[in-house]
Amino acid sequence: MTQTTSQEKPGSADDSLTATPGLADGAMAEADMTRIKYGAWLIGAAFVLLGGVFGVAVWRYSSAADVVAVVGSVATVAGTILGAFFGAQVGSAGKEAAEARRAQAERTARLALGKLDPQVAEDLIKKL
Repeated sequence: MTQTTSQEKPGSADDSLTATPGLADGAMAEADMTRIKYGAWLIGAAFVLLGGVFGVAVWRYSSAADVVAVVGSVATVAGTILGAFFGAQVGSAGKEAAEARRAQAERTARLALGKLDPQVAEDLIKKL
């Protein structure tokens, strides 16, 4: 009688736990470039808007206080919208980074548990 044992093959469970997702990295880089592109367009549009409002206000009003009031009110709204956009982008980037670190920690924990004796691993999981 011969007894067969199962051996791990390269490219099996260990590689799937430690491999970094290349497609996800490329998608994240593309998403970052899209954010930068839209952010640049948004900033450019805000400057064009403020320049147009300033030109119309200088042409229409003779008092500096009136020009400042008109430009200030438009700049406040534009600044609020820009701040909200970039605040959401920074929050989103922070969330993505935290999620990537969490996934790496989970892969590391699974790899470490996979190297333990099954009974020890079960006991450790019960304690956690």
